[in-house]
Amino acid sequence: MHSKPARRLRRLPRGSRKPRDGLIPFECRISQRPDFVDDRSEFGHWEGDLLIFKRELGEANITSLVERKSRYTVLIKNRSRHSRPIMDKIIDAFSPLPSFARRSFTFDRGTEFAGFRALEDGIGARSWFRDQTHPGRKMPWKTPTSRIRRFLPGNTDLSNITQQQLVDLDHHLNAQPRKRLGYKTPAEVFIAHLREGG
Repeated sequence: MHSKPARRLRRLPRGSRKPRDGLIPFECRISQRPDFVDDRSEFGHWEGDLLIFKRELGEANITSLVERKSRYTVLIKNRSRHSRPIMDKIIDAFSPLPSFARRSFTFDRGTEFAGFRALEDGIGARSWFRDQTHPGRKMPWKTPTSRIRRFLPGNTDLSNITQQQLVDLDHHLNAQPRKRLGYKTPAEVFIAHLREGG
């Protein structure tokens, strides 16, 4: 008698980012994020995303961080998608800022951000995680990511891109006037909040 063939598991696309729903405490889910973060009324809350490039070009990637109120952008190059080195680089980049300028970070549920507790230990910042059940809250970071992708499409070879070049791109993005900011630049708004103490 022939045994019934085992059911084949659906393969994820190569390079997919596996969710870690079970590792995200309920209190860190975006449904629990305060309204003052959602409505951008308080300065110092960031949206984080990981820009992934063609696998054949290597494991390097870029963390994109955008401050919600000013739309100020920070780009950080990573050698791999291991969570702790990614978190350590965020800590290094944000440590010089006053605490009111780095109150929280909102990420998706990719395994790259599973080490989020390091942010609280390192710089006292809360972490929130996007939830598929709140599609209306899922869109704000897409426009900044699309803007960055104009300069760094998916076929970019990051071995040819230095961190200083990403800093230069930061300066370019942050120097562009935005209608939503009353035609001020993200840099102008960000610096004004720093001077005002938040």
